Amino acid sequence: MLQTSEDQNAERIRQAFNANRRKMTVQLARELGVSEVEVIRCLPDNLAVELDVSRWEEIIRRFEALGQVHVIVTNNAATLEAFGPFGKFSVFGEYFNVQTKSLDMHIRHAQLAAIFAVEKPGHVDGVNTLSFQFYDQSGTAAFKVFLTFGGKAPPGEKVAQFAGIREDFRLR
Repeated sequence: MLQTSEDQNAERIRQAFNANRRKMTVQLARELGVSEVEVIRCLPDNLAVELDVSRWEEIIRRFEALGQVHVIVTNNAATLEAFGPFGKFSVFGEYFNVQTKSLDMHIRHAQLAAIFAVEKPGHVDGVNTLSFQFYDQSGTAAFKVFLTFGGKAPPGEKVAQFAGIREDFRLR
């Protein structure tokens, strides 16, 4: 059977990921010349489950019950990491806002194109991380919400919360 160039690209991404599963997906995307969302879509062994992006607000509101999370926003020039709980939601114009003492996010939700529940080894120590990753229309990460960030295995409660959100919003 002949492989399409899309199949060959997916296989190339999977092979590169399997060579070093700890590598950050954004770095892998840059090295391979593809969007980060392409890397996420090609992760093997159901490590990334696509969620229903049309339910973005419900998903974000569920984060309030998670307590302290690690939020990462990256662009081509900088990365910002913040720790805190989601909550104090509001809408103003094109923005969906999260405004707690430690998180002040203004999300242009119309730009969101994909959301994934991702479970993979962390880049620092290889310990499993659990995250929800939001991608824009260009395939670039808009923001990532980590329930765990390595150091030690995720506690059972966090694993259950992650699995619950993943299953409730899984793209069917």
